[in-house]
Amino acid sequence: MFSFVGLADKSVVVGASNTINATLAPDAKLLDEVVVTSLGITKKPGAITSSNQVVKAQELTQAANPNAVQSLIGKVSGLQISTTNSGVNPTTRIVIRNNKSITGTNTALIVIDGVISTATAFSSLDPGSIESVNTMKGAQGSALYGSDGASGVIIVTTKRGSGNEKMKVSVSSSIDFEDIAFLPTRQTRYGQGWNGQNVSYENGAWGAEFDGTMVAVGLPQADGSYVMAPYSSRGSDNIKDFFKTGVFSQNRVSLSSGSNDGYISLTAEKQARDFVVDGDTYDKKSFLFKAGKKVGKISFDGNVGYTNIETSAAGSLLYDDLLQTATNIPIKEFANSGNAGHWSVYTNNPYWVLENIRDDNTTDIFNGIARLQYDINKNINVSYNANINITNRSGLSFTNAYNNAYPDTVLYDNSVSSSFSTFNNTRKALYADLLFNFNYDLTDNLNLKANLGNNVQDVINTQVGVGGNNLAIDGLYNIGFLTGLPTFGGTTFNFNNRLRKYSYFGQVDLAYKNFLFLNLTGRNDWTSNLNENNNNFFYPSAGLSFVPTDAFEGLKSDTFYYAKAYVNYTKVGRTSDIAPYDINSLYASTAGYPFNGVGSYLQVQSNTDPNIRPEFFTTREAGINLGFFKNRLTIDAAAYITSNTDLITRISTSSASGVSGSRINVGESETKGFEIDLGFTPIDYKGFKWTNRLGYSSSKMMVIKVSDQASSVSIDKGFGTAAAYNVDIFAEEGEQFPLIKGIAYQRDDQGRVIVDASSGLPLLTNDFVKLGTANPDYVLNYNTSFEYKGIRLAAVFDYRKGGEFYSETMYRLSTFGYLVESAQGGRTGFVFPNSAIEDPANPGSYIANTSVVTGGTSYSSYLNYNNTNFTEAAENFILDATAFKVREIALSYSFSKELLDSTMLESLTIGVNARNPFMVLPKENRGYADPEASVTSGNGQGFQYRGQYPSTRSVGFSLNLTF
Repeated sequence: MFSFVGLADKSVVVGASNTINATLAPDAKLLDEVVVTSLGITKKPGAITSSNQVVKAQELTQAANPNAVQSLIGKVSGLQISTTNSGVNPTTRIVIRNNKSITGTNTALIVIDGVISTATAFSSLDPGSIESVNTMKGAQGSALYGSDGASGVIIVTTKRGSGNEKMKVSVSSSIDFEDIAFLPTRQTRYGQGWNGQNVSYENGAWGAEFDGTMVAVGLPQADGSYVMAPYSSRGSDNIKDFFKTGVFSQNRVSLSSGSNDGYISLTAEKQARDFVVDGDTYDKKSFLFKAGKKVGKISFDGNVGYTNIETSAAGSLLYDDLLQTATNIPIKEFANSGNAGHWSVYTNNPYWVLENIRDDNTTDIFNGIARLQYDINKNINVSYNANINITNRSGLSFTNAYNNAYPDTVLYDNSVSSSFSTFNNTRKALYADLLFNFNYDLTDNLNLKANLGNNVQDVINTQVGVGGNNLAIDGLYNIGFLTGLPTFGGTTFNFNNRLRKYSYFGQVDLAYKNFLFLNLTGRNDWTSNLNENNNNFFYPSAGLSFVPTDAFEGLKSDTFYYAKAYVNYTKVGRTSDIAPYDINSLYASTAGYPFNGVGSYLQVQSNTDPNIRPEFFTTREAGINLGFFKNRLTIDAAAYITSNTDLITRISTSSASGVSGSRINVGESETKGFEIDLGFTPIDYKGFKWTNRLGYSSSKMMVIKVSDQASSVSIDKGFGTAAAYNVDIFAEEGEQFPLIKGIAYQRDDQGRVIVDASSGLPLLTNDFVKLGTANPDYVLNYNTSFEYKGIRLAAVFDYRKGGEFYSETMYRLSTFGYLVESAQGGRTGFVFPNSAIEDPANPGSYIANTSVVTGGTSYSSYLNYNNTNFTEAAENFILDATAFKVREIALSYSFSKELLDSTMLESLTIGVNARNPFMVLPKENRGYADPEASVTSGNGQGFQYRGQYPSTRSVGFSLNLTF
């Protein structure tokens, strides 16, 4: 009998020969024998009593994605990662199993190498340094983190040194070429102008119909001449000429060595991104040193990391300026024209913006982790895990002045005032776990594992910022050169806060014959952001798993290979959304002060209940894991329901109280859903292997109660965007969250739009009505790979069905005459489709409208209708959020050992990849926006902002070698 860890046992009959050869095959079940769970505690899969999914390094890095967070997209069912802003430094939203809170954060907790971290740190982590990512989808799996883990946890484990005492050197390099994935489809029938006339400096496409004649375009150039061009369309996507092919390079080198009792590794990485917008850059340098040693009963592990990130980006409204560009405009001809010679007087020249309106930021992250363990005896050990993280962010935003060069030529003053702001933010976080670990065989059949511990957290935030308008000297960004006072309350601020927390927790694992497992956890948190008489809470959980294939002799076979069932109950709370000092009466400086050396302060008009409690989430989950044909076919399914109580919402207060609103515990909601994962390997023969994993997830949050005063509450207005007055994101009783509401058309009982018979205008609702929900009906993920003699082809797809979003890009295009629909009818009046008018003979009832014209009988009346009645109806800009995306395609070739024998190389892999190469959107979404885009990474999903760049796609090449 031959055996080895991670390989299946094999029996060989002994013959006459003195030499016996045997090849052991990998055992899929044994290879996954240990999983890193909460607090770095490892468990066998059967002992895990909640749903989880592990993604290994090969899957994370197969397409050379430089962003560790984005490399997870489409690979874990129930984990929804959305790229809310696709600029040079993209932002993401990470949510496990949908929302639970109305106003609090719903994003997952990130844990890196056993300590609590942030999504920012995860996204900046070198993907090549990651060993595995374990998404603990079930609430019970994250219960040991207490209030920090209330929204689920993603556990990231980085690589250690090699198990070979020989020094191992790994080098990886990749380069990607990036371009715009799609642009809005705009009408190509009418050109620059307004009210049916060609006007050379207009930002609208409300001009005359194209006729091909030579016309002047834009404002006069520096020499007094005009750019002349044919009055004909250059294509719906002529603004694509503004963008360039971006380049993203990654280079990484690591050195590692190790043995049975120690390891050491050093990794250095550099990323450089030259974005599709000229001058927008991202530059990252990171270093990570890890080492560990075991001496007798003492073990030490530690790592020190440093990351520096520098970004530079043009002003946030550059894309909005581009959208207001008629299709007849030769954009590149205005690259050196500045604002004075721009193609429009109503917008800034995007080329001018590139140099004169910018945001530059620098982030420095220092992270140190030390873990010390002492084995008291074979059954008991004690460990201490300490982490210090210091993150410093600084930035400069500036706008240079421009004075209108032609005040008498046009009716609009397009001058730009100079301004600048600068800030510095330092966050210092101390995290420490003291853990006592016990492992006893109580009987031959019953094993007890227990963990008792203490956690301490101390987070200090310091921020200072200053800014103002009208610099005395352009380009000299110093507060001493402002001609007026700094803008207090806006870009000028100074504050410090501190949040402290300590906890005691415990976990008990009972295993009966390694087929029946009971897990019990409890944690009590004390936190400084709550009232001292109301600042500690207990969070319990219990889980049970049963593995019948290990319990019943003869049940397990090559056909029915593995079975596990589990149930669990968890109650956790969250207080992290209550900032330090929120429960105190706060005062702020009054506008116009200090005056003559005297300050003035008023109470902040919105406060928090001094006795506020955590939001509580009580989850019940059940699931199964099945394996057939030696795990070549697997089925994983889980269902859950979470009751969310004491949700924090804002209520209006009496004016006599001196405040306008207060945050209290009053809301209720329910989140429920299920996931099914199907894994199958149809071919595994003579070196050719085809593996697949198909995931289905569906989840929704229903609002049960908002407050005692109201049945709905506004979540996000879009921070003053142009369309914010007629659409909003709400939490409303009896509806899914988040809910999109806005102004819509009035309809009769047959669903027909009611048109005013005298004006021809559709009637609009007086109040906001339901327009849709930002939550998808379901999400499908599909991962596949083919492997044959060193060749590996892998792909990741996902399909998000249903949901809606409001597109401000579409709204903007409508206002300025770029919608395809606005050109289809000749820009004159029409009978509104599926409309009705009031029956003159029977007031209060309606008849089909066959003759009343909407939009008048002229170009100008149609334009007026479009820019008033049509754009006021938010429902016109609600789009289906369904999307099918090819996330990754990666092809690689790993050279065999035989081919490398004559070289110094231990391994060599070359690859080509494509990220986001294809996307299919509903026909109504004519490239207006990626449904993932959002004005915020918070809860106000469903509102897409006009200044956000379109999605990008890339093709790249990679090289990985070790020696």
